[in-house]
Amino acid sequence: MSSAKDFRIAIVGGGMCGLACAVGLSLRGIRADVFEAAPEFGQVGAGVGLGLNAIRALAGLGILEPIMEKADTKKPTLRSFIFVSGYGQHELIYDYAKHSGQFGLGIYRPTFLDALLPFLNPDRLHLNKRCTHVDQLNSGAYRLRFSDGTTEEADLVVGADGIRSTIRNAVTKDSSSGLVFSNTVAYRSLIPHDSLIKAGLKTSVNTMPVCWMADNKHLITFPMQGSKMLNVVMFSSEYSKPMKSELKGAWVETVPRSEIETLYKDMGEDVKIIVNHVNNSAKWYIHQVNPPLASYVSGRVVLVGDSAHGMQPHLGAGVGQGFEDVYVLVRLLSHPGTRLSNLDSVLNIYDQLRPRRANMVLEASARAGRIFDGFGKPGQGPTWAAKMLAGIWEPVWHHDLKAEVDAALKQLEGNSGFSFSMSRL
Repeated sequence: MSSAKDFRIAIVGGGMCGLACAVGLSLRGIRADVFEAAPEFGQVGAGVGLGLNAIRALAGLGILEPIMEKADTKKPTLRSFIFVSGYGQHELIYDYAKHSGQFGLGIYRPTFLDALLPFLNPDRLHLNKRCTHVDQLNSGAYRLRFSDGTTEEADLVVGADGIRSTIRNAVTKDSSSGLVFSNTVAYRSLIPHDSLIKAGLKTSVNTMPVCWMADNKHLITFPMQGSKMLNVVMFSSEYSKPMKSELKGAWVETVPRSEIETLYKDMGEDVKIIVNHVNNSAKWYIHQVNPPLASYVSGRVVLVGDSAHGMQPHLGAGVGQGFEDVYVLVRLLSHPGTRLSNLDSVLNIYDQLRPRRANMVLEASARAGRIFDGFGKPGQGPTWAAKMLAGIWEPVWHHDLKAEVDAALKQLEGNSGFSFSMSRL
């Protein structure tokens, strides 16, 4: 489908959301240039889990099929969490699948990017382009400045440059980053499943994600690469301290296993087996956008993904919200009536839809972390945990985004300026 537009689009950031946006537009005949700070795409990778809402957004963009061809499984599989105690014999606390079965998808970030890159014109992909500033020109267009001294111009700037976004400052008009350190760290590791079984692991971890609940800490394990590998994320939090501003320096460092062993030494045997199979681990300092942004748009600069709503990962919903952002934006931009003359009105519709929804998930994700870490506190045992976990993912998974966008477009089509633009095509 060809839908050439009279405005130029620059996407800053070539991660999962940036490339999804570029491909979604390209499939609709709309060209966009992607500017990525790294020397190659997918330089940093981790496993991500996609819920039903994220899968629907990818399908709506027209990119689910090539992603599925590269994924661990060739179709979505049941991925609802099982919650167990991190202590003792790891008693079952709550089986989410028994109450609300959820199909999802696990994929390695570089694999996702590899699936999308063939759909893009290489001439539109620009590496080693770290955007440092965005200025609006007298013409109404925007000039992007890069660290190598070069500049580019565009009529629409899409900020998909992650949680440490430069483009966010162009929207908030604030020199601060808008980020806080959540007082939570996460240790990430990939472990061969067979080695855990040989070591005596009893809890089944190769078919479903498992959350091992504890006091001020928890573990998440989920199978990757057709259950050959176990993706392990071990969280530790300090809730007694107020969240403070963004940490300076690196947010990721390599630490020895001994640091992790000390943190989880009071937990049960299966957790200890998992920890004992970690070599050097990547320690991530978890940040979030705080307070949540009231708007994701300023003029014709728009934020998607972590640039807009970087959140804690406890509902595994951050990238899914980014795909929802992209789905909404692509549908709005690709509408036959969308032109440079009404672009502000179109972006206003995006801004009416996305902050309300994504900020709700941002706040729910932080709350979920406290629930996962609340086990073991006075009055917060298995019964309390099961009650708090019931339905925790339902608002994330079962939102009818397509219907919401359909209604918004119908409203937009009733606008006289938008309708007039359509009549000229």
